[in-house]
Amino acid sequence: SADTIEYKIGEIFSELKNKIQSGYNMRGVIDLVDELRFRSSSEKHEMSHLYEDKIKNMGNAGRNGGEYYTPRPLIKSIVKVVVPTIGNKVYDGALGSAGFLVEAFEYMKTSKNLTTKEANILQKNTFYGKEKKSLAYIIGIMNMILHGIEAPNIVHTNTLAENLADIQEKDRYDIVLANPPFGGKERAEVQQNFPIKTGETAFLFLQHFIKILKAGGKGGVIIKNTFLSNTDNASVSLRKLLLESANLHTVLDLPGGTFAGAGVKTVVLFFEKGAPTRKVWFYQLNLDRNLGKTNPLSEVDLAEFVRLQKTKADSENSWSINMADVDKTTYDLSAKNPHKKGEAELREPTEILDEMKALDEESTEILNSIRALI
Repeated sequence: SADTIEYKIGEIFSELKNKIQSGYNMRGVIDLVDELRFRSSSEKHEMSHLYEDKIKNMGNAGRNGGEYYTPRPLIKSIVKVVVPTIGNKVYDGALGSAGFLVEAFEYMKTSKNLTTKEANILQKNTFYGKEKKSLAYIIGIMNMILHGIEAPNIVHTNTLAENLADIQEKDRYDIVLANPPFGGKERAEVQQNFPIKTGETAFLFLQHFIKILKAGGKGGVIIKNTFLSNTDNASVSLRKLLLESANLHTVLDLPGGTFAGAGVKTVVLFFEKGAPTRKVWFYQLNLDRNLGKTNPLSEVDLAEFVRLQKTKADSENSWSINMADVDKTTYDLSAKNPHKKGEAELREPTEILDEMKALDEESTEILNSIRALI
């Protein structure tokens, strides 16, 4: 049966290419694996921690696999704000190492005393994901199994190959949690699946997430901070789409270094589909230290954000903007903390370069259109 742990382990091995030539060596490996014990909850818990450490270290060493790792304190804080409940279908279309689904599972299973029926729903009808890359697909399924989700509903496929027009009500989810890859350059045929054409992978994923949410569904999505301010047509159109089709109630502005080994600045978008945005609450995470591999983000760092977000209160690090005050030609949502007016507004070099690149691409498209007419 497809919803058993045996079937899922079989799927993992179907993705692996066996490099062990000698039958004797293979027998030795099987004997060693057979000695591994992770059936009890404490053993499984220990194994899952070891496994996650390995994924994280792959990233710190600049190795394959680290690109799939989102800091767990950040994911836990996002889950606390989104508040998934038993009966919700939770989806990540850019699964990676399945950190979002694993942390949502941990949160939901301890949210109340579960009945047998609820525990079964949590196991079999709650967590869904898609992943394009073989390595991430294997890492993600194994991570979910080790954390106690024994029948993950994960599909090995390119999420962006799905035409948005084909998504029907039966395909939709209650919760979207994701950190889609950014900086990718998607081909023209992939872009044809989306109303807003753009080569930026993350922008295509965001369109997918908005479309695949049910009315009243909730999203927590990490994206580059340039999404808030880029002036190219695709960025403006996408901001307009998000603000008109969903209530973007919260934006968490993260410092550089949040992702080990990457200086890129990101924000987390929290939104609810079905009603347009009236007011956006911003929280800027200002830490008194530089983040890095040896000094990572912690849950303590994000505790004030999680606490203030409940009431969306103003503070030294938080403020709100009304949509009535937003320029409707650009829909610029730049995170400018009004409580820090004395400081110069310096933009990240990567942000400026990204905007230049986007504008260059737009200019090329316009020139090509003109040439086609001549």
